[in-house]
Amino acid sequence: MSSLPDPSIFDPDHVPADLQELNAHIRNEHQSRPDTWSLPIETVRQARLEGKGIFPLRDPDPDATMLSITGRDGREISVRIIKPKGREARGTFLHIHGGGWVFGDATENDTRLRRLAEATGLATVSVEYRLAPEHPFPAAGDDCFEAALALAQGQIADLPTDWLAIGGESAGAHLSAVTLIRLRDDAGFQPFKAALLVAGCYDMGMTPSVRNFGEERLILNSRDVATFSSLAVPSPEVLRDPTNSPLYADLASMPPAYFSCGTKDLLLDDTLFMAMRWQAAGNDTELALYNGGCHVFEVFGTPSGERSLAKAEAFLASKIARTVE
Repeated sequence: MSSLPDPSIFDPDHVPADLQELNAHIRNEHQSRPDTWSLPIETVRQARLEGKGIFPLRDPDPDATMLSITGRDGREISVRIIKPKGREARGTFLHIHGGGWVFGDATENDTRLRRLAEATGLATVSVEYRLAPEHPFPAAGDDCFEAALALAQGQIADLPTDWLAIGGESAGAHLSAVTLIRLRDDAGFQPFKAALLVAGCYDMGMTPSVRNFGEERLILNSRDVATFSSLAVPSPEVLRDPTNSPLYADLASMPPAYFSCGTKDLLLDDTLFMAMRWQAAGNDTELALYNGGCHVFEVFGTPSGERSLAKAEAFLASKIARTVE
């Protein structure tokens, strides 16, 4: 990775037409909808389940399966599994979904995880972790940590464990980083060979790009992130504790990581700061920025989004090739 991104990636005059159109569409959609925080959280969750939210209609994979694993404290955690078709999986990707630690579920990512499974040959396992505010931190992180341990120890179905990767988007990228750090510190080992960290929030106290983004909502705005953080971590004095904000953690001995983000994503600083700290700690680091991309623009099926997904899949394939083939 070069020391600094190419300045042209931030040039507003060269935003691809597909992302300009997407951003205009999202602005219009937000203006025509009630404010997220004017509705009960359960109402927003149900609308998201029914495809009535800002994101595209979910398309559950007919071959996906749900399993329940048992954590060390006896708690049951559901996981959703997708396997590549027509061949044996050559490894497993542990996925952690986004949604601000408050919304989202494993099923809404089926389309992208099916694509990843076929492109890389990895089985995918998505964690149905507990959500805030009913279950504030560390509940979500505990569930993801337990799922990671169960996977690494061969306790999830017949999934291969010789080559493991982890990743997620937004809150899922945050929880992926938290899980990697806990595996090193609490479990004393690091089973994952690569990480895909897409548009993560790594500073729950809010980086400058989050604080300065303002009221415009391109999926998220400044108030959204502040509200999500307060629901997940009700005690503001510990928002930047390394256990909650991995940007402030010791990042030594982490696996190779691929960081990606759009330049119109208010979490841009989180990605830039975390990628630099990851690299400074001596870890293999790749950074991909997309001019004009809003928060998790990859989910909307634009040509730019397809290119971003393909680049992330190529990163995984390259890491697999170095260690498996």
